[in-house]
Amino acid sequence: MTDSSAATPAMPATPATPAMSAAFGSASPASPELSSGRRRAARILAVVVIVIGALFLIAGGAAWLGVSAQLRAENVTVSDEAAFLQGSDVADPLSAAAQAHLITEDALAMADGKTYAELERDDPIRDTVAQAASLRSSLYTSMVSFGVALFAAGVGAVFVLLGAIALIAVPRPVRAG
Repeated sequence: MTDSSAATPAMPATPATPAMSAAFGSASPASPELSSGRRRAARILAVVVIVIGALFLIAGGAAWLGVSAQLRAENVTVSDEAAFLQGSDVADPLSAAAQAHLITEDALAMADGKTYAELERDDPIRDTVAQAASLRSSLYTSMVSFGVALFAAGVGAVFVLLGAIALIAVPRPVRAG
C-alpha cells in the first residue's frame, strides 16, 4: 500500500489573505473567543429574537381564537349531509371546510351544475346561488385566517427556539473586577 497523504498537498491552517482572516477569524488554536462586547450583543440579540417570537406566538394564538369565536358566534352547525364532522359546530378550519364543501355541492345541485356566473340573470335560483357563494367564500376566508394564524404561531415558535439556542450557545460576558 502507498501513502495517499503524500500525494495531496496540505491545506494552510489559517486563511490565505488578511481579508479572509478578518472575515472568518484565525483558525489557530490561540485565536481568542468572542469579546465580552460581542457576547453581550449576541445575547441581547437572542433575547430580542425570543421576544419577537413570543409576540408572534401570542398574535397567532389570539388570531386563531378570534376567528374561532367569530365562527362560533354565527351558530353554524355542520350539516348531517356533510362528508365529515356532521353535527359539529363550525369553529375550526376542518369544520369550515366540511360546511363549505357541502354548500358548494348543494348550490351546484340546485342550479343543475351551473355556477352563479353561468346562470341567466333572470333565473329565480340565481340569488340563492349567490348567497351560497357568499357563505362559501366566508368559510374559505376563515380557513385562510386559521392558516395565517398557525403560520404566525409557527414562526414565533421557531424564533423562540432559535433565540433560546443562541442564549445557551453564547456564554455570558466575563465581568471585569
